[in-house]
Amino acid sequence: MKQQSAIVIGAGIVGLATARALALQGYGVTVIERTEKAIGASIRNFGMVWPIGQPDGKLYNRALRSRQIWKEIADSIGLWYEEAGSLHVATETDEWQVLQELHHHFSGNGRNTQLLSTEQISQKFSGIQTQRLLGGLYSDTELIVDPREAISSIPAYLEEYLDVTFLWQKQVNRVETDRVYLGQQVLQADLICICSGADFETLYPEIFANTDITRCKLQMLRYLSDKADQRIGTSVCGGLSLIHYHSFQSAPSLPALKKRYETEMTEYLKWGIHVMVSQNSGGELTVGDSHEYGHTLDPFDRAEINRLIMDYLDRFMITEDWKLVQSWNGIYPKMTNGQTEVLLNPEPGVYILNGLGGAGMTLSFGLAEEFAAGL
Repeated sequence: MKQQSAIVIGAGIVGLATARALALQGYGVTVIERTEKAIGASIRNFGMVWPIGQPDGKLYNRALRSRQIWKEIADSIGLWYEEAGSLHVATETDEWQVLQELHHHFSGNGRNTQLLSTEQISQKFSGIQTQRLLGGLYSDTELIVDPREAISSIPAYLEEYLDVTFLWQKQVNRVETDRVYLGQQVLQADLICICSGADFETLYPEIFANTDITRCKLQMLRYLSDKADQRIGTSVCGGLSLIHYHSFQSAPSLPALKKRYETEMTEYLKWGIHVMVSQNSGGELTVGDSHEYGHTLDPFDRAEINRLIMDYLDRFMITEDWKLVQSWNGIYPKMTNGQTEVLLNPEPGVYILNGLGGAGMTLSFGLAEEFAAGL
């Protein structure tokens, strides 16, 4: 029997995950990327694989499966990762109340979380500001990779282990059933998967316009500490993160906390800011982020947003010896109807996988496996 063929458009995390899943289903896979390496949202993030942010059930299980795949790939090629877990800290009594409620809920649903006192946090981790600290919720399921290193290394893994072919610096300008057009060049395949973020607007503009999808811009910063060998030991999140993740809506006191934030922290909510920090293998500390939504976003970063992020970070991290080394923004597609992804089939044999929002690193591998198995 002739091997079925597939073309995947886009070499970001969704495209790489889809290429892997299809290859494991027996397809001969070719990935087409318009740049010489992936430079979009897939490398402009914390590198967090973040099951704790996903609600119980399908999405949480998908996140755990993605985490397992990340480890399998990394172990195969020597890619750095750290099973750092996550620490959500409380500096106010209502935040601490929410963390206690979340621990009760998560523990009752089989998640491994711990409530840590200020003293336990200072003993277990480094660089955390304890003056206002009331305690924290620790989860051991979260994983950190360096997204720049990971996204540039996985193509070689797919080529070596799964015979995936990559075509770099090739722009797809048209798609039909069983074929893609790259200017005058035409490539044929039994299956075509468009995994190029919101760029599918250029290939299927009417479908994009009629889909409940927008773009989200986030601002981020990267620092190095003068203490070159210091490891914070986990990824740390402030109280604002509690109103960001769907899984935290199970806390009965969360609406009251959000109402306080709406009164006292209007600028933070205006720009969609919640503050987190992760650390990569080189000791760099990635900090962010903000969330601005719209189809056309200001290409310039706002110094005020970065100042708000760092002012809030100083509430729970010791940062006086940190030096700024990079700042940037990333833009990713985001569903506006509450859905966690979009899977469209605009014509026979053509699929669009999109709309994972800020959870691409967390969910892509699991989602791609589900998609490929469903074919």
